[in-house]
Amino acid sequence: MFGDIFFILYNVCMSWFNYYGLIFIAVIMIPNVIYAIKNKDSFENIYKNKFVIILEQIGRYACLLFMIFNIPYTYFNFWFENALLVYLIVNIVLCVAYLVFWAICWKRKDKLKAVSLSVLPTCIFIFSGVILLNIPLIVFSIIFGITHVLLSCKNIEE
Repeated sequence: MFGDIFFILYNVCMSWFNYYGLIFIAVIMIPNVIYAIKNKDSFENIYKNKFVIILEQIGRYACLLFMIFNIPYTYFNFWFENALLVYLIVNIVLCVAYLVFWAICWKRKDKLKAVSLSVLPTCIFIFSGVILLNIPLIVFSIIFGITHVLLSCKNIEE
């Protein structure tokens, strides 16, 4: 009975709101917020390609939006048995890896930091989009990934 109630509540909530996605977003945002507070001048883009910067921001905010909210007819939910379990395990591992790289790279300004802290959230977004068959999340995560990695690497080179 409890399982049936949970399943019904889960399906109602996941039809438009992905609370797991919200948790994953919160986890990957925490070190960013702490870092931004402690290092106020550290997020300036040295690489000044406006087109890439705008595309990256569009991709970033769209990924955040589509990780949390499921838009009807663009989102088809989990498409294989035990997909929820796979979704949770893979995203938890990716989030833990992201936090570990933040801890390792906290004071560094090198390619390891740039690439790891760009690729891991991109993997979270792309994986979530694919396993949920969330078309906008897939599209915007690709845009975000390409532009975020490019900006991060170019900012280190400059």
